[in-house]
Amino acid sequence: MYFLELGGEDDAFAIREAESAAADVRSVAPGLAVANTVVPERVHGLAYTHRASALLGRTDADLASATVLLEAAPIDRSGTVAVRATDVHGSTGVATDRAERELGQVLVDRGFEVDLEDPDHILRVAFSEGRLECDENGRGDLLSAPDDEGDEPRGERVSVCALGWLAAESVRDFGTRAPTDKPFFQPGSMDPLLARAVANVAGARPGATILDPMCGTGGVLVEAGLVGADVVGTDAQAKMARGARTNLEHFLEPDEPSPTGAERGSWHVGRGDATRLPIADDAVDGVVFDAPYGRQSKIDTHRLEDLVSGALAETRRVASRAVVVADRSWAAEAREAGWELEAAFERRVHRSLTRYVLVLE
Repeated sequence: MYFLELGGEDDAFAIREAESAAADVRSVAPGLAVANTVVPERVHGLAYTHRASALLGRTDADLASATVLLEAAPIDRSGTVAVRATDVHGSTGVATDRAERELGQVLVDRGFEVDLEDPDHILRVAFSEGRLECDENGRGDLLSAPDDEGDEPRGERVSVCALGWLAAESVRDFGTRAPTDKPFFQPGSMDPLLARAVANVAGARPGATILDPMCGTGGVLVEAGLVGADVVGTDAQAKMARGARTNLEHFLEPDEPSPTGAERGSWHVGRGDATRLPIADDAVDGVVFDAPYGRQSKIDTHRLEDLVSGALAETRRVASRAVVVADRSWAAEAREAGWELEAAFERRVHRSLTRYVLVLE
């Protein structure tokens, strides 16, 4: 069993992404989840999971309980150790520096030597409190405050401290690929964290082929390629296709090692119509596209509704999974195209923009 330290404000979305790297993931507290197994190499490429640790045990979110748990837990390791503690969202008020000292002393008393610089093993300790609302699949969301109508927060209130040996960390280099820092930039480009997450949900991994039929600047393709997928992109505008090629050439240089440890995937980008893809049936493993936003998009060849409906039908022809990002829900159009809605999320970007993420099977 493992526990996962989630990032961001939407635990349900983070868990959905984590399922690309772990099995039987479920939320146990705000910012924390457990999983039966993890694939460390895939954890390296997650956007909204920071760490996975082999679970030593769970208890209440206070230092005294954590101390008792660590004193009693069986430990089958040798070598030097260090303790790293976190108070998720500052929800418990536990002093993490004190927790690290006192739990480190427990390990010393059990015969370990502490090495804060280069330990053989790192004990992760995460404290979290809050309300947890779970669905029928055991996934959950934190509802930290009453809603706009003044209703009381729903969900069970939980208090959890999880202890575990660090097994894998995600590579936090997304700031090096901010949209404005890429060789080719256009306003409205998706940030690399969300681009990585939707690529992972679509099935990006070594040996998989991911298609973006409205690739824009190529942000999703870059992130899918960095975790090892082979990527294909099309865009109706020649300018965007050229720009995407520039970005992919820059970030997916095959002779350079990927930060995630995976071998960079191959890539190809061309100009094309998302409603008439020059791709054979069932030729790709997953599709991701960021649909044009109605008030901001300029579409020369199709009405927006016809473009999205046509793209949904075409992606259903070439793949068995798709992830659609948009400023509205296209669920009805997806069903008409033959897709089943596997999951849906709303991610608020700013006051005037909410992104909908639909996962289609």
